[in-house]
Amino acid sequence: MGKTSDVLLPTPPMGWNSWNHFHRNINEKLIMGEADAMVASGMKDAGYEYVNLDDCWMALQRDKDGNLQSDPERFPHGIKYLSDYVHKKGLKLGVYSSAGTKTCAGWPASLDHEQADAKMFAKWGVDYLKYDNCNNEGRPAISRYTKMKNALDASGRQIVFSICEWGSNNPWQWAPTLGGLWRTTGDISDNWNSMIQILDEQVGLNTFASKGHWNDPDMLEVGNGGMTNTEYVTHFSLWCILAAPLITGNDLRNMSDNTHDILTNKEVIAIDQDPAAKEGYKLTSNGDREVWVKPLADGSWAVLLLNRGDQGCFMTMKIQDLDIKKAGTYTVRNLWSHKEEQRADGLVRADVAPHGVQMFKVTAQN
Repeated sequence: MGKTSDVLLPTPPMGWNSWNHFHRNINEKLIMGEADAMVASGMKDAGYEYVNLDDCWMALQRDKDGNLQSDPERFPHGIKYLSDYVHKKGLKLGVYSSAGTKTCAGWPASLDHEQADAKMFAKWGVDYLKYDNCNNEGRPAISRYTKMKNALDASGRQIVFSICEWGSNNPWQWAPTLGGLWRTTGDISDNWNSMIQILDEQVGLNTFASKGHWNDPDMLEVGNGGMTNTEYVTHFSLWCILAAPLITGNDLRNMSDNTHDILTNKEVIAIDQDPAAKEGYKLTSNGDREVWVKPLADGSWAVLLLNRGDQGCFMTMKIQDLDIKKAGTYTVRNLWSHKEEQRADGLVRADVAPHGVQMFKVTAQN
């Protein structure tokens, strides 16, 4: 995986995962329905491709040969059947295990079964492995994750390796040599305080991300009901300027128009998926007002004005503070209203709602 991750993940992965909305309550019919909805809703056309099972897909016991097997009641046709189904839709399948004796929910996991499990994942046609950190017996994280990385490399199939050790051992310092992405924090919850705390924990990590290797501030909560629409726009915008994996966690079969419009905003997604593979960073902060920026492959910059406060405010930033070509005029395009203006005063400025953002692409004019 380490040698091929540039090929597998030249930009952050985009997809869906079962945990945030369904937790343990997953089955074959549900996963197939989510795959159907990913295509029918236009999510696939917007770039989403991974359909990922999280915890609790396994049977409570390994089979007679010691191999992982799917729960016979909830996944009666097995994981190969699911992977064939999603592949026929032009999508990819992900599964979950843990670098421990059991998963976080207590199902069989992969510690000391790395070779056999990786081989089984490959046999099933799995494209993505989220590898958690529960029940790890206190054994060193690097050695546990290295064993699975080596097993995936030897499996005969290219499988994205998503390292989920919660940022416990500064994975940004070692995980880039092992995986395509690594969690930087504990689990996200569907509320403003959780999301914004995770944002704060990303400060200073941007230099560790590169093409094929991405910081992962956890999955998206957009559409799950715990935040306002304004806060979900903020959540999605921030993850895009962070070049974060865009792994949605809502029920794709029952999306509101607002949720759909957030998750399929192609101009904002393009910031996340920019081929320069640069993670954005916090440029300035002044109380509840923050400016986040991201350099783009075409020489332009993404600029995000964040208002963390409970009152609306007017924000400005100086374009000269960006490492951008000097010009008399700049095009400033609002990526949510899809409107643009030419500015000769060298400023990006906007009214920003409480807990809201304004997000722009700034381009120098010749």
